[in-house]
Amino acid sequence: MDVEILGRVLSTLPDDDDHPYRTGPWRPQTTEWKADDLTVVEGEIPADLDGLYLRNTENPVHPALERYHPFDGDGMIHAVGFRDGKAFYRNRFVQTDGLIAEREAGVPLWAGIADRPEKSPRQDGWGARGRMKDASSTDVVVHAGVALTSFYQCGDLYRLNPLTLETLGKSDWGGEFPSCGVSAHTKSDENTGELLFFNYGKDAPYMHYGVVDADDRLVHYTEVPLPGPRLPHDMAFTENYAILNDCPLFWDADLLAKGHHAARFRPDLPLRLGVIPRRGTSAQILWFEAAPTYVLHFVNAYEEGDEIVLDGFFQGDPEPRDTGDGSFYQRMFRFLALDRMQTRLHRWRLNLRTGQCREERLTDSITEFGVLNNTYGGRRNRYTYAASGVEGWFLFNGLVKHDLLTGKEERYTLPEGVYGSEPAMAPRVGSTAEDDGYLVTLTTDMNEDRSECLIFDAARPADGPLARLLLPERISSGTHATWAPGSAIPGWAGADSPATSVGL
Repeated sequence: MDVEILGRVLSTLPDDDDHPYRTGPWRPQTTEWKADDLTVVEGEIPADLDGLYLRNTENPVHPALERYHPFDGDGMIHAVGFRDGKAFYRNRFVQTDGLIAEREAGVPLWAGIADRPEKSPRQDGWGARGRMKDASSTDVVVHAGVALTSFYQCGDLYRLNPLTLETLGKSDWGGEFPSCGVSAHTKSDENTGELLFFNYGKDAPYMHYGVVDADDRLVHYTEVPLPGPRLPHDMAFTENYAILNDCPLFWDADLLAKGHHAARFRPDLPLRLGVIPRRGTSAQILWFEAAPTYVLHFVNAYEEGDEIVLDGFFQGDPEPRDTGDGSFYQRMFRFLALDRMQTRLHRWRLNLRTGQCREERLTDSITEFGVLNNTYGGRRNRYTYAASGVEGWFLFNGLVKHDLLTGKEERYTLPEGVYGSEPAMAPRVGSTAEDDGYLVTLTTDMNEDRSECLIFDAARPADGPLARLLLPERISSGTHATWAPGSAIPGWAGADSPATSVGL
């Protein structure tokens, strides 16, 4: 492995830090690495694995003003690229306006998610709540040849060179980027080249929906009126529609009037799912009512006759009560533990002719952070790949392949003390079937104080990794990841080496 340090940041976190989401598997990194020809610990890198695995993580540089929430951490992107049976690694901080400002000040300037906005020393800020730092540390997608990072509660989209991870600035869309930002989860449709998005806030109409074309131009933007401020996190799409949501977990209206942003679950209200033509208006939205829950992540949707089939993770307990068990931090962050929220793969069938919704649980297994072969996005898919969680904590301890046709599940569990990342499905070059490809993920190994990149056969993940590659440093746990085929990266095929920087 040929390793070079590209940069370091000065952290002011305390040496005696005891916060579980800033230590242990969540210990932040301060070093940016460039590593070529990654060492293969076991197995062999498939020659027909071609492209980039990109992963976003939270890496706080400064302590919180009061209470640190793991989603407050500054965004750091990790990339593992594969071509010609070789692999390289990069990691870089996303150079957000907030990170730059706090590095210059040497102290935190914005209140976090678990703090009150008025605690922020700065009067400005981002987010649906306002006066927050846009850490751009939640999701990452690739659109129009550029990696885009996003923030938990609406913010800018930061543009990164997908190979060097250099921050290229923010999406502008010809001066039409929404002032209220973009939600955590945009949707990149590999079949059309479009980017679909929504945003939300505390002012009527409370939500908007939009479409950016393959040339990175905002071509559609419309209001989506809601009954009041909401906290949607994800969306889905089909070939002809986008599916938005109004979940009955949102800021308590009485407390919000007093300046308190406390989310409460309303089991007396239904989950509402809104279907809108991909370039439709608010007058064309069809709303469907379903059993009350909160859906953090949807996996996919597709059209089947008069129905839209929508798969996502139903929370059996969106507001877990404090039982008094566990440490202070376990109790404080019980809303992040998959077992406490009881997240299970679920299906909603939305009939566009009758207006009725039918739903069913697809499995009893508790999983979340589901992904699919992205070439099947918006089209009928058979397989979902998801993460299993550690009891009581926001940590992943394995992979589960859900066969949505037969109900069969294949599971791979990581060794005790080793934690995984959201996987990405990488179709094999020349693939002919939905699961004809590879699963890629990164690990955080607390036993050996190291991290590896694992490559699985997507058809048989239970067989274990085909290859294990050593990374130059143990990385932090985090949130989302994506796969970008080499064909989607400008200059990839023409470069002598996939690690060679190309202009964008």
